[in-house]
Order: sequence, then structure tokens, then C-alpha cells
Amino acid sequence: MAVLRPPKKEKIIAGFIYSSPEDYAASSAILAEKFGAMDFDSGEQYFEHTDYYEAEMGKNLKRRFVSFSALADPSELCAIKIFTNSVEEEFLFPGTPRRRVNIDPGLLSEPKLVLASTKNFTHRIYIGSSIWAEVTLRYIGDSYTTLEWTYPDYAKKDTIAFFNMVRKEYRKSLK
Repeated sequence: MAVLRPPKKEKIIAGFIYSSPEDYAASSAILAEKFGAMDFDSGEQYFEHTDYYEAEMGKNLKRRFVSFSALADPSELCAIKIFTNSVEEEFLFPGTPRRRVNIDPGLLSEPKLVLASTKNFTHRIYIGSSIWAEVTLRYIGDSYTTLEWTYPDYAKKDTIAFFNMVRKEYRKSLK
């Protein structure tokens, strides 16, 4: 019989898509109140891999990845996604259901980066309350690597380098 062991706590991360730096600053501050100070920030990048969000959010979108100082039990991912959805609702264009900020939360651990989504797909596992989870990056050898469904902006070399650096510091925090 296998011995059941509690999982290690994991690093809370978030990917933001936005056009207004002010909206990013205000929404990320709300997350920092909930999940602890942002301890790593990828810096602002242009979001140029798809025009999927343009109809909803406009043009000239930016992308940014951050991690937070708090660690979470992996079972909390569903609640984290529900919370970030509520923050997105605070940043709607007036009188519309269109978001000004898109927040993709996830959990980074030694072997993988898992993202939460409100959309089901073949590679996603239902985790409750209309939320699915997917392994987006896996750690092999000495780096996170992509999977066939990894979003192009998560597959960029500088993004993977960012998550590798977060993982390195996360591992130090476990000791």
C-alpha cells in the first residue's frame, strides 16, 4: 500500500495581459494583498503572439509574469483562479463585460508549472467550480520545457528563463 504524503506548498504565479499600466498596477496590488508581495517580475513585454484578446481588450496589449511570496497548497488553485476572476471583474470597461486585465494564475513547483483556466480542453483536468488545470511547462534536466499545448508566450526563451529563476529561488525557500 502506498503511503499518503501531503504535497509541498507551491509558488503562486500570475500572467497578466493588459493595455494600461495603471490597470496592471492596481490589479496586481490587489493580488499582492491576497498572496503576499510580488517577489519576481518578468518586466513588461509586448503581447504579440495572437490577436485573440484584441476584440475584448483592445490593441497594443502588454504581457507580464510575476510570482508572489506566499506559497499555496496545490488544492488551492481553484480558489486562486476564482479570486483572480473576481479581480478581473473589477477591471471591466464601463457598462460592458469586456475585461481591461486578463489574469492567468498558476502554481510553480519543482517538476512543473500548472495554470488554471475556465475553459475545458483535451489536456485539462477539472478541479472544481468550473475550473480546469493544465500542466503548461515541465522541468526536465535543468530547465522547464514546453508541451504541445504550451502557449507561445510561455514557450519564449526569456519566459522560460524567468520561470527557471523563480524555481531556483522557490527551491531555496523549501530548505
